[in-house]
Amino acid sequence: MSEIIAHGELIERLLRGEFICRTTCEEGWRALKNPATRDRVEAYLNQINRTVAHAAEGEVFFCGYVNLGDNERKLISAQFREICQSLIPLVEWLVLVQEASGQDAPLTEGAPVRLTELQSRIEDTPAFREQLAKLSQYRLFGSSSSSVDGQIKLVFKRLVELGYLLRPNPEKQIYLATGKLDYLYEVIRFIDETESLSLEAQAETASQRDLL
Repeated sequence: MSEIIAHGELIERLLRGEFICRTTCEEGWRALKNPATRDRVEAYLNQINRTVAHAAEGEVFFCGYVNLGDNERKLISAQFREICQSLIPLVEWLVLVQEASGQDAPLTEGAPVRLTELQSRIEDTPAFREQLAKLSQYRLFGSSSSSVDGQIKLVFKRLVELGYLLRPNPEKQIYLATGKLDYLYEVIRFIDETESLSLEAQAETASQRDLL
């Protein structure tokens, strides 16, 4: 069995736009942490103008472009625009979780979020209930529920679909933050550093800096 065939599933994950970290795919993450394996995956991706990009100091891997033609620029601009449009609801959710959980720092890859405990704290605090009601109505989540239970469950369901959270056991209301959140923090820092640039220029520069 060739190395490419052996790592075919990993390559497919990258090409689907998934973020590979220890939480989402430990086997794939370990493979990409190995320079020899990463070089083989990189060699294959280079044939189709793709590359193994990384974030969070090499702890999160995803697929980027080697060269940017017109089509690639259009694609990364669309991706970057989508991320920018999601920033406000995502940041508001992160702030709510941090405050309601009494944590000193925002969620990072691998951190657990116990939905039942979080829901209880939100229900007991009017300010938190108001924050949840507001953010759950953003287009990203699209909740029409008037109850904390309905709002928070839809928000968590969408965050799993978007790849920011993982629910290892469907029988339990325990979620894990994925490396895509760490990637998001880097995007936020990047936007802050380059806020004077146009969206297209930001997207192109981000791609060159392994952010897309």
